Amino acid sequence: MATQAKRATIYLDPDLHKALRLKAVEMSRSVSELVNDAVREALAEDAEDLAAFERRVGEPLISYDEMVKKLKKDGRI
Repeated sequence: MATQAKRATIYLDPDLHKALRLKAVEMSRSVSELVNDAVREALAEDAEDLAAFERRVGEPLISYDEMVKKLKKDGRI
């Protein structure tokens, strides 16, 4: 764990907590490490999504109906 770690209280579903404890033992890691890794991964995915939105900001908008028609015309559905 990082040397400047901050302490937080979170409330987990009992079954989720049990699964985390079992996984932590199996992997010789702490529950905190597993939670930190999961949160870090979720935030990284969010950052990737935001970057993708930024790259596509100049693309023209298309309605759902138009997209369905285009997919049918192209034989994809």
